Amino acid sequence: MSDVEIYTDGACRGNPGPGGWGVVLFSGGQQKELRGGVADTTNNRMELTAAIQGLATLKRSCKVTVYTDSQYLRRGISEWLASWKKNDWRTKGKRPVKNADLWQELATLAAKHNVEWLWVKAHSGNPGNERADQLANIGVEENL
Repeated sequence: MSDVEIYTDGACRGNPGPGGWGVVLFSGGQQKELRGGVADTTNNRMELTAAIQGLATLKRSCKVTVYTDSQYLRRGISEWLASWKKNDWRTKGKRPVKNADLWQELATLAAKHNVEWLWVKAHSGNPGNERADQLANIGVEENL
């Protein structure tokens, strides 16, 4: 099983507004970068999309460490997802889970791997996170 590190980030100008996502993958001494964007979205959707795109790139089951500066992403996948599924995609307050379509896609992709979700402070000099941020902002620029 290959070890993969994935750094993800999302960005948005306005919320909602034009958004972008960026991903940096490291494995076996190799580095791969991905980016994209959407003309009208939210920051949280871009954070989720970055993680989805990073995991979707993997062709076989891997041991993955995902680094994110989004507590929404990390806590959602690590803490809240199980109860959302159990409650038919409803929150504790019985409201529909926001971005359920992306959470479902992310859960399906994550289940194919052994994933650890780690939070990293944004703009703290972490090279992987800084590069993912740059890629996300390029994605925004391309969708202005």
